[in-house]
Formats: sequence, structure tokens, C-alpha cells
Amino acid sequence: MRSHRGARRTRAGLSLAATLPLLAGALALAAPAHAQSSARDTLSGTRPLWATGAADKGDTADGGKVTARVYLAGRDAKGLAQYAKAVSDPSSEQYKQYLSAKEAHQRFGATKEQIAQVTAWLKSSGLTVTGSTARYLSVSGDVAAAEKAFGTQLHDYTKGGHTYRAPSGTASVPASLDGAVLTVTGLDSAPHKATKKTQLPPPSAVFRNAGPFSTYYGSNTATTLPDAYGGKAPYAPKGYTGKQLRAAYGAGKATGKGVKVAITDAYASPTIAKDAATYAQKHGDAPYSTGQLKQVLPKKYSRIKECDAAGWYGEETLDVEAVHAMAPAADITYVGGASCYDDDLLDSLGKVVDNHLADIVSNSWGDIEANQTPELAAAYDQVFQLGAVEGIGFYFSSGDNGDNVASTGTKQVDTPANSAWVTAVGGTSLAVGKGDTYQWETGWGTLKSNLAADGKSWTDFPGAYTSGAGGGTSRTVAQPDYQKGVVPDALAGANGGTNRVVPDIAAIADPNTGFLVGQTQTMPDGSQGYDEYRIGGTSLAAPVIAGVQALAQQTGGGKALGFANPAIYDRYGSAKYHDVVDRPGGEDHAVVRVDYANSYDSSEGLLTSVRSLGKDASLKAVRGYDDVTGVGSPAPGYVNSYRR
Repeated sequence: MRSHRGARRTRAGLSLAATLPLLAGALALAAPAHAQSSARDTLSGTRPLWATGAADKGDTADGGKVTARVYLAGRDAKGLAQYAKAVSDPSSEQYKQYLSAKEAHQRFGATKEQIAQVTAWLKSSGLTVTGSTARYLSVSGDVAAAEKAFGTQLHDYTKGGHTYRAPSGTASVPASLDGAVLTVTGLDSAPHKATKKTQLPPPSAVFRNAGPFSTYYGSNTATTLPDAYGGKAPYAPKGYTGKQLRAAYGAGKATGKGVKVAITDAYASPTIAKDAATYAQKHGDAPYSTGQLKQVLPKKYSRIKECDAAGWYGEETLDVEAVHAMAPAADITYVGGASCYDDDLLDSLGKVVDNHLADIVSNSWGDIEANQTPELAAAYDQVFQLGAVEGIGFYFSSGDNGDNVASTGTKQVDTPANSAWVTAVGGTSLAVGKGDTYQWETGWGTLKSNLAADGKSWTDFPGAYTSGAGGGTSRTVAQPDYQKGVVPDALAGANGGTNRVVPDIAAIADPNTGFLVGQTQTMPDGSQGYDEYRIGGTSLAAPVIAGVQALAQQTGGGKALGFANPAIYDRYGSAKYHDVVDRPGGEDHAVVRVDYANSYDSSEGLLTSVRSLGKDASLKAVRGYDDVTGVGSPAPGYVNSYRR
């Protein structure tokens, strides 16, 4: 999705490039003022790292078509970052002195004069302005016009067995624009999308868990199966419900009343309202009141097959049902992207900020940091900073592949969770015992070992790595102030600098101790019907934490929490968090899981495996801050710690 975290987000950006030398003589006399000088300002990061000399296949044909976005810096980009930091810092005199969306635009947005000047320059270069928002201008044109506008040649390069267009040098803009341009995206044509016509496909094929199950952690032990870690392991829970999660994370009597939560994903489930209402009724959650669940959707969708649109339905369903389970009185607005590409996901985030649709925004999608380009990072951070000055906090899942070595061959974190302006949510394996009592958590990291054919042993126990909470040290983002003194130097300096470490906080993510979700699915006979299954991933952790934050905001008198990281780290080391470790009680833990071979019934047999908990590749959940669970998961004292 870019990928969604039950799946994953990927991004797709377009390409644009460079200006040809400016014409001289009589033509120059007729050109706009900005074209009369050769002085230019570079837009750092617009040449991708993969556009190397060795991969260069020569000039892109001048007649090729290019589409791009020119992001506007606004009238005070430095002031925006400074104000966003001040209103988010509990020690600042400006803490929580938020601006309205209108005030934020008036103070930091682009002026009419800046927009007119940038528009005139683009048109004079031969590009067509096809659309605009408060933050960017969309443009299209041929390669020659793009090269003229952005002062660099476009070449074709090989990357991963494909050929993509990219600028051969760093893009630039006329210095006479006086800093009006923040960056340009679309200068390369490599995919920039997240991991999981106007007609969306039907729901995905049905998926069910087989069982036996535990109703709470440890309630049903697999006594007839081989030992794991010196004893009999329990069957995996059927899937926790809101009642169990609210108890585990200390919801108390808070309901999130009066708090607005937004959720962004790609596309939109056509059955979300019915599914969410059915799920709430079946599992004791409060029914939705009129208008409590809303959707803000694009006029049309794109890249439906490429992005697996139906795969995003489950993501939306999980996010909505998890937020409502944690904060049953909070208002929820789902903002769907037109595709899984960055441009469309940025538009969804922008709608939240431009219209202040919510104070808390849950985002269960992302991509690996290696795929994040500096110009896209700048565009995202601008939205996050604008949100911060308005009192809006963004929560991003940290990823589902641990250190990413198994999936990419390189140790790296995910993005946008790596941004210093968002709360990165890591994942745990959660044990909720009898009477909805919190027992313990480990960092989420799974090793899978299958039952041998004779049923007497587990093959290659503890087995192979399958998935785990994303985390680690960024290679591109410097350490933010709020992590100083909390994050160990060894983690911050793991890549040779002093950098941002992910995540910040954590909650349940392991699909083997996961959340029960209800969704309309396509049955084997082609009909559609409501069914339920256990799900996990940091796609679950992010909306759970968003729900917890809604409870905290309510107990704090309703005042928005805004960008919450400074306040989250300010509470570090207290009883407000569960300090999560991989071997609670000094012991290893595992669960037994039974699955249908065909994913929906026993007609083709059952698959039995044991899943080890707390084994997240090279990442370790230890005492204190760690790169699997951050400061830990919310304990019962966390929600009330915001009480006035």
C-alpha cells in the first residue's frame, strides 16, 4: 500500500527535469523578470541516488511526457518549523497555543504573489499548470519543457531491471523566485507508492482462522502437541476484542467523547459502515451514533489493479474498528486516497490539515526508507508541521518486516514513520489473561516452525523469521531533541551519525495475538458476506494508539494533544508505560496456530505451527527505550496522566 501495514504501501512518483540554457538577445528582453538572470537556487535531493553514471542510458527523448508537482515553501518555512516545535514542547511558553487552519495558512502559507510568480515561470518554460492546492501546483509538459524549467537534463537510467527517467543533476529554480519553491516531485519516474474508472473491485476472497483457539491468553493449552521452550504452548487467541484491549491499556471510563480521529488509507471499502456497525453489535462496543463515522473520498480512483484496491478494504476496516473499539465515543473520519501513490496519500493528509478534520490521524501504510527521496520527505514534513501548529498529531505504523534485512537485504527503517514530525508506532505480542487482566508483552517478532509429519516434533525449531515490528536507526533524519537523553547513544549512532530512532511508542501488533476484525468478504461460491478473522501488523498498533490518544485527550479536558512526541518522551521511565521486553519473566514464549490450508475451510487440510514471540530479527526489546517498542506501551496510568 504505499503499502498498507496489513499489506504495505508503495509509492509512485513521476519525473521531471531540467532547464535548457536560457535564450539570450531579443527573446530574453521579452521574457519574465525571473528569466532574465542565470542565477538559480538548487532543490536538494531531486536527483535520486540510483541515477548513477554506470546506470545512465543517455538522454530521455524531448517529446516524452512529464507530470510533476511543484511544492510551495510558503512565506516563512523556517518559522513554520520553529512554531511547530514550540507548540508541541511541554516546556515551551507557546505549548498548545495552536492556530486554526485559516490562521496557519495566513501565517505560513504561500502568498498570492508567490503563487502568481511561480505560475508565470512554469508557463514561460512551456509547462501547463493542471491543478493547484494551498501547497502545490500540478504541472505537465514534455521533457524539453521540464528540462528548461528545472535546469537539468533528464536521462534514462536502469534500476532493478527496469528503465526509469531521472534528472542527471540536481534540479534548480530561478533565484528570482526568492525561495518560493520548496521542492519538486515527479522528476524521476520510478514508482513511489505505498503498500497496502471509478469502479472499485469487489471484496477480497474470504479468510478465516481455523482454531482451536484460546479465548484469552493461555486459556487453551496444546497438550497433545510437542513442547516449545521446555513446555506446552497455548493455542493462539481467537483475536482480542475492544473490551480486552481497553483493559490492557488502561482506558478506564474514558470513551474519547468529543475527540475527532481521522484515518488515511487508499481507496474505500464500500461496506465499511455496515461492517463496523455489525462488528460493534457482535462484540459489545457502543453502537455508532448518527454521523459518528464519515468518509471523505476522491471524485475518482486510479491504479486500481496496480495497488490492489480491494486489499485496502481490510486495512480501512481494521483501522476503523480498532479506533472505535478503543475510543467508542470518538468521531471517526476516513479520508481515502485515489491510489496508493505518494501524491494521492499526501493529498489525503493535506485534506485533514486544510480542513482540520481531526486532531489525531492514524496512518497504517509506509515504505522502506531507501525508497524515500528527499523531495518527498520535504513535502511530507511540511504537511506534518502545518498539522502540528494546528494541534494535529500523526501516528504511523513502523513496519512489519523488523530491520528489513530479510525483505530487502539492507538494515533500514520505514517511512514516513522515520519523520521527526510523526509518532512512529511499533508493535508487541500481547498476553491478556482471564478477567481481561494484562499479563505481559514482548516485542513483536515471529519465528515459525511447522509440525512434523509424524506430529511428534517441530521442524527446525524455533524456525524461520516471518515478520516483526519495524524499527531501527534512520540514515537520513537527524535525531530530534525529544529523543536526546532517552534513546541510547548506541542506537542513535548506529549509522555513524546521531540520528532519529524508530519507533516512539508501541501497542499490540502480532497477528498471532491479534485483534478480531469483521468484514464483508467474497465467499468461495462468489457470494459476499460478513465474516471475521484475526489480524495484526503495525497496521493494528497505529489505530490502537490513536484510540488511546483520543482517550488521553478527553481526560485532558478535550484540548488537542497535537504532535505528541515531546509529551510522550517527557513521560518516559514512569509507571505510565509498560516497559516491554522480549523475555518477560525471564522466559521465552510461543503460541500454537492452526490454519486452513486453503484459507477458509478444512476441505484441503490443516496446517499446524508454533510461533515464537519476541524474536524480531536483529532488533531487541530490552529494559528502557528500544528499537522495537520505543518507550513502551501505554499502562493504566498513561491516559490519566493528561488529566488537568
